[in-house]
Amino acid sequence: MSKFKKSSKASQDIPTAALPDIIFMLLFFFMVTTVLREVELLVNQQLPLATQLKKIERKSLVSYIYIGKPKNAKEFGVEPRVQVNDNFIGTKEIVQFVLTEKDKLDESERDQITMSLKIDKETKMGIVTDVQQELKEANALKVLYNTPRKVDM
Repeated sequence: MSKFKKSSKASQDIPTAALPDIIFMLLFFFMVTTVLREVELLVNQQLPLATQLKKIERKSLVSYIYIGKPKNAKEFGVEPRVQVNDNFIGTKEIVQFVLTEKDKLDESERDQITMSLKIDKETKMGIVTDVQQELKEANALKVLYNTPRKVDM
């Protein structure tokens, strides 16, 4: 037997006082860096390529209109459709959509609204012309056509 006892005064506990602070810092980091989806596309989109592009100055003044064949052909058919936000609309409802989008803006910015058309490259020009005519009636004269940049090899 030994005459001396080993006495250990070191604690085996892990300090957890800073743990809530670390968790909240991680939570805030992911909340700030996460980008939320704006619109779920209901139409197929294969955009044509362009050689000259111009970047949008203020994206808050841009409203998007998507034109293409529906992804769910059984429910919506195979003809190209117009999608705004998360809904399909007819071409006659575009004026109401533009007025609704203008109402969301300040009074001074309503004339600066830009309608961005994202059109599938297989879409016929007839529906695009109908959309353009409705945009003219709604006095949304600033229209841009969205496309990715063509890469030269």
